[in-house]
Amino acid sequence: MGEERWNRRKGRADGPGRRHDGGGSGAEDPVVLYGWHPVLEALRNRRRAVRRLLATENSARRLKEEIGDLPAEPEIVRPDAINRLVGPDAVHQGLYLEAGPLPSPALETLAPDALVVVLDQITDPHNVGAIVRSCAAFGVDAVVTTARHSPAATGVLAKSASGGLEHVPFLTVRNLAEALIALGERGFARVGFDSSGEAELGTVAARRPLALVLGAEGKGLRQRTRECCDVVARLDMPGAIKSLNVSNAAAVALYALSRRLTNPAAP
Repeated sequence: MGEERWNRRKGRADGPGRRHDGGGSGAEDPVVLYGWHPVLEALRNRRRAVRRLLATENSARRLKEEIGDLPAEPEIVRPDAINRLVGPDAVHQGLYLEAGPLPSPALETLAPDALVVVLDQITDPHNVGAIVRSCAAFGVDAVVTTARHSPAATGVLAKSASGGLEHVPFLTVRNLAEALIALGERGFARVGFDSSGEAELGTVAARRPLALVLGAEGKGLRQRTRECCDVVARLDMPGAIKSLNVSNAAAVALYALSRRLTNPAAP
């Protein structure tokens, strides 16, 4: 994950950020998935158009035992054939899939009681993937991100999401501030999450529909993004280390908010 940290004092991630233009795959660009959970969940997802499936003999056998009839017959290859496609350091577990991108919903299609997570220029695909995995675990309805300054939903991000991409759609917008304003007009409570927030997370009222807004690794929430939030919350930590990776902070926030969304009397 590198050395990025969610710093409670500075309100930013301490570490270099990388610029990633193109927050989603184009209609003609294949989505590359590798590893057991990402490929398994994609093959189970009928909305995924399978274009090419490579598998080692053992992994192909495991897939058929798990799923039964596969949507595409795998090409049986040796592990080094997949290494050449994804790199020798990628943990592919003998599975490589090229598939079509999933459809991106529109803001207007979100349910009136939706829970969404909004990413303000988080560029590290490991972090975004881990956030997506947490979103899938806590029943988030969509991840809102920008077309620029965000990683594509493929490769490393998909591996870090561990199958979460098949359960949490990406909603890609051109202008994040305008999207947050539109969410507010639809009645969403917009909760920013930043170490310099004015309210402690535990004191923030949770109600649906709700948008949790997370800032970038290198600079936290941008000023315009903060201005479009109803409240900006912080996480106070009693231990010696006062910082968390942004993906870990996201998981903590989702846990705290989802408990109160399910049970308003929960502390």
